[in-house]
Amino acid sequence: MNIALPALIAFLLLLPGFIFRTRLKRAERTSLDFSPFGQIVAEAVLWSFVAHLLWLALSDIVFSQRFQPLVLMRLLSAAPLSQADATVAVAANFAWVATYFGSLFVASFLVPTMVRATISRFRLDRSSAPWGSVFRFHDAPWYYLLTGADFTEEEAPDFIVISAIVEMAKEAVLYVGVLSEFFVDADGQLDRLVLQGVSRRPIAADKNGADADDGSESGRFYEVDGDSFVLRYSETVTLNVQYVKLTAEEGADPAI
Repeated sequence: MNIALPALIAFLLLLPGFIFRTRLKRAERTSLDFSPFGQIVAEAVLWSFVAHLLWLALSDIVFSQRFQPLVLMRLLSAAPLSQADATVAVAANFAWVATYFGSLFVASFLVPTMVRATISRFRLDRSSAPWGSVFRFHDAPWYYLLTGADFTEEEAPDFIVISAIVEMAKEAVLYVGVLSEFFVDADGQLDRLVLQGVSRRPIAADKNGADADDGSESGRFYEVDGDSFVLRYSETVTLNVQYVKLTAEEGADPAI
């Protein structure tokens, strides 16, 4: 009990910081976080300190419950008698202690989720924003490249065109289509892209294809049947991303 109880108390005190840090980050990887261990712990301790400071202030204002550092020090001590006295004090206010930690854990999950949604909604994390480097999610490079999140709301592209060269039977084939969605693997690497309105042509058609003589795009490309085309990133040789913004022609009715 002498060792297990202090470890449990330390875990409960630091857990809100780890939850907050995990929910605030927009990380594309789903495997283990390979950030330096010291950085992870430092960020979690910082967020835990801020969360407890805020929650203790609310507890004092709303419930008139004040923090008793002596009880906490006795809980973290290795002396059985001190732990026993502190346990009795905690049991006497168990309803408040349970409410405190329960509400803190819920808030540590919901608050960063809303903060992250707000940052993405108002594009506060774009590279050209005044505080972009502060709000930017540095572990999500594919998110910024394939969503146009670095543009302002007025400049945001209407759709994104993907051009990819895939080698098939020792022949390079160019696929062009509108990006519908994309997926990353457990390590945060781009796994596959889902395209719509896909057309394809062999790269060799640029050199000696008979259909390339007229110089028209329709003569060189032919459509790929299907509603959605899944392109695996591991099979691509090169990938080109084009942001397309539709603009109304002069004199045209904007409603059209």
